[in-house]
Amino acid sequence: MDDRFPAGNVLGVNGLGRIGKLTVWYHLLRGHFQGFVVNLGRDVGTSLDDVLDLLGTDSTYGPVEQFLLGVSAERRLRVVSHEDGLLEVLGVPIRILRDSRDPAQLDWRRFGVRTVVDTTGVFLDPADESPSRSLRGHLASGAGVVIASAPFKTQVGKPLPHDSAMLIYGINHRSFEPHRHRVVSAASCTTTALAHMLLPLLQADPPANILTASLSTIHAATSTQSVLDSVPSEGAKDLRRNRATFDNLLVSTTGAAQALEHVLPAISSVGFLADSVRIPTRTVSLINLNLTLQAEVDGDGHPRFSRRSINELYRAAAEGPQRGLLELSDRQNVSSDLRGHHAAVVIEGAETHTRVGNIEIPADALRTQGLDAAGPLRVPVTHAKVFGWYDNEYGSYVYCLGELTRHIDSCLA
Repeated sequence: MDDRFPAGNVLGVNGLGRIGKLTVWYHLLRGHFQGFVVNLGRDVGTSLDDVLDLLGTDSTYGPVEQFLLGVSAERRLRVVSHEDGLLEVLGVPIRILRDSRDPAQLDWRRFGVRTVVDTTGVFLDPADESPSRSLRGHLASGAGVVIASAPFKTQVGKPLPHDSAMLIYGINHRSFEPHRHRVVSAASCTTTALAHMLLPLLQADPPANILTASLSTIHAATSTQSVLDSVPSEGAKDLRRNRATFDNLLVSTTGAAQALEHVLPAISSVGFLADSVRIPTRTVSLINLNLTLQAEVDGDGHPRFSRRSINELYRAAAEGPQRGLLELSDRQNVSSDLRGHHAAVVIEGAETHTRVGNIEIPADALRTQGLDAAGPLRVPVTHAKVFGWYDNEYGSYVYCLGELTRHIDSCLA
């Protein structure tokens, strides 16, 4: 360990974009780590003072001390050593690395780092065994576990390596095995919120009773979009992301449904459709979840799933096993109400809707399946629509990523 860096439990963070910076903020508040080593991989601005300014301010959430500690909090940010790249934020030491973007060259071992969060979005293939420019490069440079702040990107149909796992806090984080798992994905903001939305429904009813499922995430803008219209890079497939971010709505894609199967395998039997609509706001997104369920009825002929019964499932989860991670709101919210709010997802209970209908299966179709039928078969179904808010930056995703990181690091201790 470098004796110029204070002793204690140190977190490594690769990248200082939206998730990287907010990850440091989150752990400053939680106090599990006594220091941070942050790799930028390059010089920023004209001096280390500019890096300090980057860390201490944010256009979405405000100054770090006010956001974490309140509007009257004292500003405590300083450069300790320009030579050593050492900062101090709210009394916590932060070492800045600027020499290399290659994880294998970062020498986490020197700083006593056992857990690294890679927030670059560049290294996402857990099967890449290359010692450089890969997630496993962090392991080669001394880390015990690396956590990617995005879903893995693997070849279609190829299973994850034995030492890899996709984990979401509150869903399957207890599946982490410290003597086995070394490369972890914390999925995405949308997958995290979606998993918490679906869990109470899956626990109440077998997945086989879900006939169809789809979602649209009304998603805040991200740094993959252009501020003004720009020329797409070579090979770009989605030209809409090069249109002016704050002048347009645009249809995009999301891998939330595909990633969901890694954390909730039971959902793999459901043909899940997912898409995204990017909107010109800075953070807080909204999942519009649509389900078609077999409409079982009680003795009085009332369908099992109704607006009331679905909201009661969410209320029970919010007060029980998903407490603090899922909330049911009876308010009429707008997106800014959820900015920075600590919950994986907040169900907009007033907008939960259901409607009972019928699917008619013709007699000819039944006979092709070997069923004797004189006429069509009518199957009662319930169409359900549920809305879930999530702060795709600090409040929901970084919160769950941070708690997952604490859990994994504690398992390594």
